[in-house]
Amino acid sequence: MPRVGLFIPCYIDQLYPDVGLATLELLEKFGCDVEFPAAQTCCGQPMANTGCVDDARPLARRFLEIFAPYDYVVCPSGSCAAMVRQHYHDLVHDHPQFESVTHKTYELCEFLVDVLKVEKIEGHFPYRVGLHQSCHGLRELRLGSCSEVMGPRFSKAGQLLKSLPGIELVDLQRPDECCGFGGTFAVQEEAVSCMMGLDRVHDHEQSGTQVLTAGDMSCLMHMWGLIERQKKPIKVMHIAEILAGRQPK
Repeated sequence: MPRVGLFIPCYIDQLYPDVGLATLELLEKFGCDVEFPAAQTCCGQPMANTGCVDDARPLARRFLEIFAPYDYVVCPSGSCAAMVRQHYHDLVHDHPQFESVTHKTYELCEFLVDVLKVEKIEGHFPYRVGLHQSCHGLRELRLGSCSEVMGPRFSKAGQLLKSLPGIELVDLQRPDECCGFGGTFAVQEEAVSCMMGLDRVHDHEQSGTQVLTAGDMSCLMHMWGLIERQKKPIKVMHIAEILAGRQPK
């Protein structure tokens, strides 16, 4: 039984705790011994993205020390997992736990597909689902194929969703386009961020999406705000909630 350290991003911990609980239930369902280290803090991504590397460095060190004892580190966020895997080298490459922790850190869907070899999700989800493939997970973790790259098409999140009885994955016109969130970009470039988000929501509307899902709650938070303000009939759920058997509210 793999011993998993559950890493929950800040915004999920503070705003969407049900996503964290769904992630826990899902991992336990597939036989993992899951622990949530209470001492965990932010991975440092917001600071690093805005150039405050000196502020991000102690958070990266703390992350490595806290999660070093586990067999795997699993996170329901492609951007946070990508921060650890792809960007900790620039911050803490000389830390004694750097290699071991970064190599065993996984995004949730990636862990289910590549490590646990999950092929089928039990349950029933009778909705038309639009999958938003977030930028960091797509282009830094390679959780799916990118439209600009030639080769076989794949999506680890899509693979899991398609195995769930009753579900219908819709075809988007632009399946891997950014939603416009981008962390502090949404604050510094509000108008551009909102226009990009509205474009993504419109694509889902045109495709008949009933439930919009993704592996990053940050992207969903951005699009959910636009959907709510415009009173559009689209529900928003993190993929962990769907895979764990939750239904739209």
